[in-house]
Parts: sequence; structure tokens; C-alpha cells
Amino acid sequence: MPANLTPQYLKAEQWYKSATTVEEKILALEEMLRVIPRHKGTEHMRADLRRKLSSLKDSGGKKAAGGHVDVFHIPRGGAGQIALLGLPNSGKSSIVGLFTNAKVTIAEFPFSTGAPVPGMMYHEDVPIQLVDLPPYTPEFLMPGQIGTYRHCDLIAIVVDLSNEPEMQLTTCMEFLESRKLLLDAATPAVDDQGNALGRKVFCIATKSDLAEAGAVEQLRASCGYPMEYVPFSAASGEGLDELPAACFRLLGIVRVYAKRPHEEPDMKEPFTLPVGSTVTDLARVIHRQLAENLKSARIWGTGVHDGQNVQLTHVLHDKDIIELHFA
Repeated sequence: MPANLTPQYLKAEQWYKSATTVEEKILALEEMLRVIPRHKGTEHMRADLRRKLSSLKDSGGKKAAGGHVDVFHIPRGGAGQIALLGLPNSGKSSIVGLFTNAKVTIAEFPFSTGAPVPGMMYHEDVPIQLVDLPPYTPEFLMPGQIGTYRHCDLIAIVVDLSNEPEMQLTTCMEFLESRKLLLDAATPAVDDQGNALGRKVFCIATKSDLAEAGAVEQLRASCGYPMEYVPFSAASGEGLDELPAACFRLLGIVRVYAKRPHEEPDMKEPFTLPVGSTVTDLARVIHRQLAENLKSARIWGTGVHDGQNVQLTHVLHDKDIIELHFA
């Protein structure tokens, strides 16, 4: 009996064949099992897929137990982690070097970055982690690199406006789509098994000082995916303020300052929470057990009177000052 495989299955199969890590192969096999037609003609194929999946999960567990270190696993830091994706000489290292204290290699020759380099950028008083990664080309991708993109909070596609920007953007978008890294209607943030999948993306358009007039608008028109574009130039200074602000906004977070009763608020190290978080959510971030004894709260900030008592379900806004009272 013919299998009559669907385009969705063939796409997942191609993903599996091009995967370079155990994690990616597992994700691809799970997708193949999810979309494969279920009839008598695919019984043997489904059984084979399940055997491969079981074997990979077992081998992955043994590797972890043996102390294998993945250099592309970058623990999150700051209020969010942004991983940079771009072709050789797109300007990724220049961005990380300019905004952080990380020791990056900035050179005119390609592939000067051979391993991930994290650094901390600040939007006002909020730390945001940038991760410079080796450049991507359709012919070469370092094993494990996809894991950084899959587990970050936001992907920044870096495009050099002075050198075929439409080609660069198309290449990066095709890579994201082929590995189910692009958050859209077809790819959710997590799959049915809870594995991380799609991520939000935006574009940093570098070397804007060398670009032709209207280059960013042309780049936006060439791509059907709706995302934000931030023009940037290390030479002219364009985007120096706009880029950190855009990163903060796209991470979808707010900062909140804590205040002890009868004391001045701590305005140096704000708490950061997802947009839409409540007073109770803040209490859980401060201390999960204390949150169970949260009794009331006073707030100074958006849409309230100074020191107003609010319900525990009150939604917080950026730069609110909160005074929590516990039973």
C-alpha cells in the first residue's frame, strides 16, 4: 500500500536529514510522527520512526550523564537573552562589542567568531544579554548553534545594508523557517511535548551610513514576515539609543521597583516581569513562599494615585513602584 506522504511530512524529513544535533533530530522525528498519515501503508515507517526516536533519546541521556559540555548552551542573564544571527561580516560582533564589555573579535575577514560570546547591554537601568554567534551560511552551521537560537528569548537578524541586504535577509529567514525557529501561525513557541520551537525575530540593519536612501524600506518590502527593523551604524551613531530601547520593547517586559514600608524605593535594581504581570506575580518573583502570605499592596505609577491601595490582581506597568504588605 502506498504511503502517500504529505508535503508537511517531507519537510519534516528534510529537517531531520539536515539536523546536526541530537536535540534537533529528536524534534524533527517528533514532527514526522505528528504529521505522517496514519494508515496501514505507514505502519512500518511509524514503527521505524519510534525506534529511531527512542534510540536518540537514550543516547542523548547518556551523553548528558557523561559530563558532555555544550559550549552553545548560554545560561540566560539579565532581563532577557537575544541571540544574533547573520551572514559573515554582517556586523554582529561590532554590535556586541559596542554595547557590552564582552571580548569579541571584530575583523574584516569572515568567521572571526568561532564560539558564542555573551555580553550585557543596558537599556537605561535594565540589563539585556546579547549573544554573538558564529556566522551562518547555507553551507556551514556549527553543531549546537541551533540550540542557542531555540532557547533564547529573541532572535536578532543582523543584515549589512551596504552589501545585498535582501539576499542576506532571505538566507537567514529560510534558515529559520527550515528549522522551525520562526514564530508564526505554523510554528508555536513550544510543541505538543513542551519542546521550545519558534522565537520572535527582528532585524538590525547595520552600516546604515553606507546604504542607499530608502534601503531599509526596500528591505522591509522584500520580506513578507512582519517584524521590526532597526537601522544601525557604529560609524555614525545611528541606532545607539534606539536599539537597546527596541530590544527592551520586543522582549515584552516591564520593570518594577520594590519599596519597603516607611522606606525609600530601591531604584537601582528593578525587577523585570512579562507584560501583563500582576502584583501577585511580582510577589512570586521576590519569594514564592512569601507570596502565599501577600495581604495588600500600595503603588506609585501609571493610572493610579500615589500610594494607592490596589488589588493583588492589579496589572503592573513599566516603572511602577510597589510596596508589598504580608500577613
